Amino acid sequence: MSATPQNTAVAPLTFRRYKDGDHAPLAWQEEIFDTDHSHKCPTYIQSTPPCQGSCPSGEDIRGYLNIVRGIEKPPAGVPWQEYAWRRLTEANPFPSVMGRVCPAPCESGCNRNQVEDFVGINSVEHFLGEWAIENKLAFAKPTKQTGKTVAVIGAGPAGLSAAYQLALKGHAVTIFDERKETGGMMRYGIPGFRTPREVLDAEIQRIVDLGVTLRMECRIGTDITLEDIKAGFDAVFLGMGAQSGRALPVEGAEAPNCVTATAFLKAFNDGRMLHVGKRVVVIGGGDTSIDVATVARRLGHIDQVHETDRPEHVIGGYAAHDSATLSARLGAEVTLTSIFAVEKMQASRHEVEHALAEGIAIRGGLAPVAVIRGPDGRATALRVIRCEARIVGGKLDVKQIAGTEEDIPADLIVSAIGQAVDFTGLETLDNGKGGITADKNYQVQGKDGKPSGMFVGGDVVRPHLLTTAIGHGAIAADGIDRHLKSEALDKRPKIDVHGFDLARKMIEKGLKITQIEEPVRGTDANTGAIHNFDNRSDRYVIPHNDLFLGHFNHVDRNKRKIVNLTAEEALNNFEERMLPLLEAQAQAEAKRCMSCGQCFECDNCVVYCPQVAVFKVPKSKSTTGRYVDTDYSKCIGCHICKDVCPTGYIQMGLGE
Repeated sequence: MSATPQNTAVAPLTFRRYKDGDHAPLAWQEEIFDTDHSHKCPTYIQSTPPCQGSCPSGEDIRGYLNIVRGIEKPPAGVPWQEYAWRRLTEANPFPSVMGRVCPAPCESGCNRNQVEDFVGINSVEHFLGEWAIENKLAFAKPTKQTGKTVAVIGAGPAGLSAAYQLALKGHAVTIFDERKETGGMMRYGIPGFRTPREVLDAEIQRIVDLGVTLRMECRIGTDITLEDIKAGFDAVFLGMGAQSGRALPVEGAEAPNCVTATAFLKAFNDGRMLHVGKRVVVIGGGDTSIDVATVARRLGHIDQVHETDRPEHVIGGYAAHDSATLSARLGAEVTLTSIFAVEKMQASRHEVEHALAEGIAIRGGLAPVAVIRGPDGRATALRVIRCEARIVGGKLDVKQIAGTEEDIPADLIVSAIGQAVDFTGLETLDNGKGGITADKNYQVQGKDGKPSGMFVGGDVVRPHLLTTAIGHGAIAADGIDRHLKSEALDKRPKIDVHGFDLARKMIEKGLKITQIEEPVRGTDANTGAIHNFDNRSDRYVIPHNDLFLGHFNHVDRNKRKIVNLTAEEALNNFEERMLPLLEAQAQAEAKRCMSCGQCFECDNCVVYCPQVAVFKVPKSKSTTGRYVDTDYSKCIGCHICKDVCPTGYIQMGLGE
């Protein structure tokens, strides 16, 4: 007996995944195929990876890592090291310095942390910076000058960054600084065993070689007025920094041997500080406090101290040094206190570990309450109390625990709790909060609320990281450039970082593209558009749950060699302790990058497409970022390509 055919209505396939009004996604089991509806078709979305989203200087981190790993190829005749370095330095002209000292918020946000460990971004940056110095790379000078002049106040990271970007745009830049040498806090606030001076000098000299004029030992507001500067230049950038330390806000802090971290480090970096007291107490918890503590430990103390050789006199500029070279140098007892628990301190973890290894005592959960002074007025101890500190609503909340006070003996107390701006001669710029107020373009607002034509960046806006100051300088330089062109200063992008430019890459390869006014959806026939490629880097940071993490195997991080010193070895040792990766190590580390938000040519989408709808773009037309395409006549919207895309580059968006 044969079966009787059933009259079954078959609904035609559509490219609609949801009906109008649907908001909830289907269960995973139902997502692959639906008998009546198919999914939307793939489109290719470039997003910002979290490393770039958290980089204050706005580096195209994914871009230069893709070059190092061999995904993006350099033009003919250009070494990959140079190509990666030039991509990196579009945002940051100090890769060798920042590769050493930046606390790397990019690594904290790295999606690779969801697999095993972050990508060593700083270590690759360090390698590229060293390679560039060894091979004497220089920045390309602009082909023409604009005839516009810009005064940059301050030769620190913000000022140098602004000068670099402005010089590349063809403007004539003059830097003014009250100090004898350039570098700002990179030179005077960080010890040389973290930033070797020959490295700093080499990276600054590249900027000067662009035609930047230096006027050192010239203080604005004292040696020359701000009004004279404004009259003599077409635009002004204020990057004088916050180079005055904050004193402890406790009773007795006016003691002569209670000093600020900035004053302490400047005395050391100037070569004036030869020794410290036997017992040194540092208050802080950030990288600056670690720098002070390690310097103090390495300097040690001497057993016969002449009155004029006391550290406070050295810092104040009254040192005689008549006994320092005659007395035996001994290890100082250095204690670092922080209101936060040790594991929650802001200092880089590896810096904390080095400090502990060198014999520095680090005590967390202690708040200073008073400086105990002797009959001569000098500090003899720091009184502290146990506390619980946390950030609530962006504000610091410290709860002291009654009855837990104790005194920590001290011959020298160093406050590393923040910095302040010296507005002497520039009082009109002070916003009343110890800084300068600026808009999103870092333009200073005039008293009438109108743009002033002056721009600002760095610690004078908000004391933060060196890399933050570099980012401020770059954004301000862009605003100055538009100001000089009489262009409107529109709002900055939500995510203000350098990103991969597919159009530039296609032009570099010799591929022809034409501009279109509106995006074209649903067709691959248009030759004017980059087919179904949407760059959302200015507004979307891709999270780890948009990736297919199962694609990535466990790979150990390639770590830089660190010269670890014992407490005895640290004494009087000021050699660099962090060595760069070897070339093979840098390449291997870059290959750990997951290229979040951009294709890295893994072939998963091509291999797993059941309809053979996804295909590789012909080599004659392909570039990084345009590696695959879709034949929409074959696509059934199953979204398998999206599921197996490790980077989240493929999204099911076409067909809405």
